[in-house]
Amino acid sequence: MSHRTVSMLAPSPDGTARATPDASAAPDSSAAPARPATALPRGLKQRHLSMIALGGAVGAGLFVGSGVGIRAAGPAIVVAYVLAGGLVLLVMRMLAEMSAADPATGSFSVHAAKALGPWAGLTAGWLYWSLLVVSVAAEAIGAADIMTGLLPGIPGWTWMALFMAAFTGSNLAAVRRFGDLEFWFAGLKVTAICVFLLLGALAVAGLLPGAAAPGTAHLTGHGGFLPHGWHGLALGLVAAVFAYGGLETVTIAAAESADPVRAVGRAARTVVWRICLFYIGSMAVIVTLLPWDSESARTGPYSGALERIGVPGAGRVMDAVVLVALLSAMNANIYGSSRMLYSLVHRGDAPRALGRVTPGGVPRNAVLASAAFGFAAVVLNAVWPGTVFRFLLDAVGATILIVWFLIGLSQLRLRRRRVRRGDPQPPVRMWLFPHLTRLALLGIGAVLVVMALEPDSRTQLVCTGAWAALLIVCGLVRGRGKAR
Repeated sequence: MSHRTVSMLAPSPDGTARATPDASAAPDSSAAPARPATALPRGLKQRHLSMIALGGAVGAGLFVGSGVGIRAAGPAIVVAYVLAGGLVLLVMRMLAEMSAADPATGSFSVHAAKALGPWAGLTAGWLYWSLLVVSVAAEAIGAADIMTGLLPGIPGWTWMALFMAAFTGSNLAAVRRFGDLEFWFAGLKVTAICVFLLLGALAVAGLLPGAAAPGTAHLTGHGGFLPHGWHGLALGLVAAVFAYGGLETVTIAAAESADPVRAVGRAARTVVWRICLFYIGSMAVIVTLLPWDSESARTGPYSGALERIGVPGAGRVMDAVVLVALLSAMNANIYGSSRMLYSLVHRGDAPRALGRVTPGGVPRNAVLASAAFGFAAVVLNAVWPGTVFRFLLDAVGATILIVWFLIGLSQLRLRRRRVRRGDPQPPVRMWLFPHLTRLALLGIGAVLVVMALEPDSRTQLVCTGAWAALLIVCGLVRGRGKAR
């Protein structure tokens, strides 16, 4: 489809999704009519969206990947999380502005298509879909590893298949069932992190019996606050950026809520305290309670901190919390990938059969196609555990940064377009436009440069860049073909 005939999915006044033409395009009587979109019901309630937003801020990456950042940056990991949090705050604000003005199932993929052209929508959509489906497989492997440790008599592939079947089933039910399940998952994660922060804060203050206040010994000792210098801080920043991935899901889910604009606005207003409390707060507690170079800080920082303050069975407790986080992420990522695929179908960028919707309003074929890779990963991980699946993880390693960059470019162009047309401003707006938008783009570029300079992350960047370049070429060729 040409740039002029690109269409997006937007909620109609009666609560269904409909295809609406790109408002930026001039009328074109010769353009082919947009393919009609089958409705997705608004089955998610505000309580679902609130907990999905909260749960997205407490992902498995926070519990599992934080040790990597601590090893690289030492106590300065707190600064890395502050910087990365500021970047993701700007990205989420830009995304919230576009989603509040134009709620759509495909979220930033739809906005990119409107702002930059069909090639950008195709690239953003397929990049994010590939990230989510590979993440589902990785989360299934992680959850199976935990269960194998608890019940060693059952092989890991059995747990992987069981988890994949369970969450595929939950996503094939009505969207409200997905919302209910994710509501309870998110509630457990948020409760766990809040309890951790409360106990940690009491221990830091010396108010827990049997746990002496550590003071600043672990922040200034063991090589100082910046034990590996600015280079270590830069590596910690890269690790912190990827821990924030997952916050975007709420804007995808908002299109299936009763009041998308209100849901997006509330998520945008609360993202600040969620970042400060969950991410920065927990990192500050960990590096204050534990020496950054201790084994527990590197391999299990949360369980190590709980053991430090005398919580019995801390390792098992954190295994349970991480398991819940992984299962929640699997559930949410199957949902997000299926909706992104559904949006791609109705823009003509994916096979049409994948867009069929059940009488209950579920894009069944999109769910099955998105979950299929997770089932395939059961075989891939069993046959080639250290080769094929490792390559797939590298191929999507830097995807979130490319998606964020496209979000920034899209917001920059769509805001200017609205100003030129004299359109009313959306209820959520980017701060200090265009200066902070440009600052966010520079920040994303800086993280990509750091990845390019480091051998450990360079492979991910090259693989992801090759995948993105292939998608861009496909999008441009497809756009020219439709134009003819």
